[in-house]
Amino acid sequence: MDVRRRSTMDTPATKARSGPMKVKVVDHENDVGVVGAKASDALPLPLYLTNAVCFTLFFSVVYFLLTRWREKIKTSTPLHVVNLSEIVAILAFVASFIYLLGFFGIDFVQSLILRPSNDVWAADDDEEEHERLILKDDARKVPCGAGLDCSPIPQIASVAAAAPKAVAQKVFDKEVVLSTSCDFTAQPLTEEDEEVVKSVVAGTIPSYSLESKLGDCRRAAAIRREALQRITGKSLGGLPLEGFDYESILGQCCEMPVGYVQIPVGIAGPLMLHGREFSVPMATTEGCLVASTNRGFKAINLSGGATSVLLRDGMTRAPCVRFNSAKRAAELKFYLEEPNNYDTLSTVFNRSSRFGRLQTIKCAIAGKNLYMRFTCSTGDAMGMNMVSKGVQNVLDFLQNDFPDMDVIGISGNYCSDKKPAAVNWIEGRGKSVVCEAVIKGDVVQKVLKTNVASLCELNMLKNLTGSAMAGALGGFNAHASNIVSAIYIATGQDPAQNVESSHCITMMEPINDGQDLHVSVTMPSIEVGTVGGGTQLASQSACLNLLGVKGANREAPGSNARLLATVVAGSVLAGELSLMSAISAGQLMNSHMKYYRSSKDVSAVASA
Repeated sequence: MDVRRRSTMDTPATKARSGPMKVKVVDHENDVGVVGAKASDALPLPLYLTNAVCFTLFFSVVYFLLTRWREKIKTSTPLHVVNLSEIVAILAFVASFIYLLGFFGIDFVQSLILRPSNDVWAADDDEEEHERLILKDDARKVPCGAGLDCSPIPQIASVAAAAPKAVAQKVFDKEVVLSTSCDFTAQPLTEEDEEVVKSVVAGTIPSYSLESKLGDCRRAAAIRREALQRITGKSLGGLPLEGFDYESILGQCCEMPVGYVQIPVGIAGPLMLHGREFSVPMATTEGCLVASTNRGFKAINLSGGATSVLLRDGMTRAPCVRFNSAKRAAELKFYLEEPNNYDTLSTVFNRSSRFGRLQTIKCAIAGKNLYMRFTCSTGDAMGMNMVSKGVQNVLDFLQNDFPDMDVIGISGNYCSDKKPAAVNWIEGRGKSVVCEAVIKGDVVQKVLKTNVASLCELNMLKNLTGSAMAGALGGFNAHASNIVSAIYIATGQDPAQNVESSHCITMMEPINDGQDLHVSVTMPSIEVGTVGGGTQLASQSACLNLLGVKGANREAPGSNARLLATVVAGSVLAGELSLMSAISAGQLMNSHMKYYRSSKDVSAVASA
């Protein structure tokens, strides 16, 4: 079988590798095997001895040459004057270097040199480079999972007769490619990959080092996946492997990948916000969620749209430091909060980034421990790394005047990240947004199927009183986290930050003599970015592009992230309005029974 990986650029190295690869094929009935010859068979010594000799020779001659050149420098002898032993050492150095370069492979060297650029400004120009087109020329009669030689796993062999079906459609500009496969696992392993799998299973090659050793992220994921199946005895046949650019996540999104999870993306909208329409992508597996949010958008649009206000924009980080006494901790607190020292601290902090700008420092003391909550602007990035670098600069600077300061940790949980915290609810973190709309009375009746008085009463007893009875912290809403999580996953945000980003209080009041409804959501901690992290992945980048906030805004840095935060708040407003109306009208259970239950015969599917 001819297995080739095609990219948009043909380098000499890829051309050299593009020929057919010999794969071990064994006929168990006739006991006939065809095995491709390995390059190591031509070596006079075993491969591990040859490697050991070359490694030893390489480092020995390097040490010898460095020692000789050091002596020449001391005696003022020209470096180009060499004797016979130095000539031999130079030749040995070149020979061992060439061997080691060939041993590690050209692919490994290219993976270090030709690493994709992380420049946010180049993201728009180099969008096509993030697209990888995997073409399969496959004539197998077994599923991809079975083709991975998973003989110890009976689950894979049991589906060998399954018929192929289309699993994905990828569109690259004007070219449409349909990839068909009966399963989501990898292609059959070559003999060389089989040896690597056995080494991973045996523990001689760490699974986490496959990318660096092989220089091919897709190949590393396939080998890791197969080794995992053999170690655990469990099949990963339903977890897709093909059709994903593993190079794009190397070193920044995910370690030790074995595939990717498919989450459907629905579109709700349009949302009319400040007179502009947004189609909102929502990645979710919860039925009714997209439909319910869409109904909320319809009610808002028919009433003239929504408006929003950005109250604050600043990411936080709060290190914890300790002194020998509370008095010394208080001295540092007074120093940091002294207005005359702000310019100095700001200059030190701002060295870390051209976008990170210090805004405030809020301190709190617990005994002899001091917590310093730094807040800074971060442009279009979510900004956790940016603010952390600035904080480290300030800590290094403070060490000069406070040498007795013991830094316990750069994060002391007074930030507070990915945890419900009153400090975020009160002070805010990320983007603090208020979004509001006036829903006309006839829209409440015709679209939402309820009335203004019932909605206001339900909001008071459920979102306000009920949440207070439960001791909620920032949870004075119906289901803000549903909408936040769905948009976060679709647009490449950090899903764990849904914890504080979903802090929300929903308010509903009758206006115009009780005829119309004023509804608002106040969200003090929306943490979003349009550059960095998962936003650069192809699918998530496409969703950001749909909203018109992809990448960094060159004219007004930070405006894309702020606009995304207002879209999140507007979507939460629609979701709150629709769900509260369904509860008020007694339609919640009927809707879930209609849209949230599968119509498939589960028993038939299980037996298929």
